[in-house]
Amino acid sequence: MGRITETIKVLIVINAIFFIGTQFLGESAYRLFSLYYFESPNFQYWQPITHMFMHGGFMHILFNMYALWAFGSPLELQWGRNKFLFFYFSAGLGAALIHTLVNYFHFHSGFEALVQAGMSEGQIIQILTSGQYNTAILNSVPQETIQSLYDAYNTPAVGASGAVYGVLVAFGLMYPNAELMLIFLPIPIKAKYFIPALLLLDLFSGVTGFSLFGQNIANWAHIGGALFGFIMAYYWKKNSFDKHRWN
Repeated sequence: MGRITETIKVLIVINAIFFIGTQFLGESAYRLFSLYYFESPNFQYWQPITHMFMHGGFMHILFNMYALWAFGSPLELQWGRNKFLFFYFSAGLGAALIHTLVNYFHFHSGFEALVQAGMSEGQIIQILTSGQYNTAILNSVPQETIQSLYDAYNTPAVGASGAVYGVLVAFGLMYPNAELMLIFLPIPIKAKYFIPALLLLDLFSGVTGFSLFGQNIANWAHIGGALFGFIMAYYWKKNSFDKHRWN
């Protein structure tokens, strides 16, 4: 994992350019390039791609780019440029799809609950745009349901994490006995144990809402990227696709 390959280098540079650009453009850049829920007026058709290059802070992009270099470079060396790029963006789009489906569930569950409680569509739109509502509605609809509705509609997703999780899972399939370590747990653990454990933590956080790594983490996007990455990498490994078919 010591060598950085050319495609990985280009992806890291593009991510860095986007990150530096957002420091100057601020919220306007996030509103334009982050991934919004598709029923939001802020949604644009290019966001499923561009959100992969947006990051919420320095540590966010640092960890993602480190993982992309460490786990993506061996895969590119084995697969070749075209196959790796197809894999990377497919995993990222898969992450966006699963994240959006979860948001769809939260949005329409909340919307239907408010309609059942007697609210009109206009009143619900007012909640979505202002974040304010008459607390009397809490007698009929839990606050968590309203918050989930609001968050699904208004909170954009950013980051390469979904695509990187696909890369991580593919690395685990290709190199199951490689030893990995967490920064805060410097004990070598084989990839075939480390990566499933990491995914189980994301699944736990996605289901319960409790996260060991902080809030505002798109756990379902991680799981979506990992799922799509696993399907592709498993199929390719089983059918022994080599890089000459893609280059």
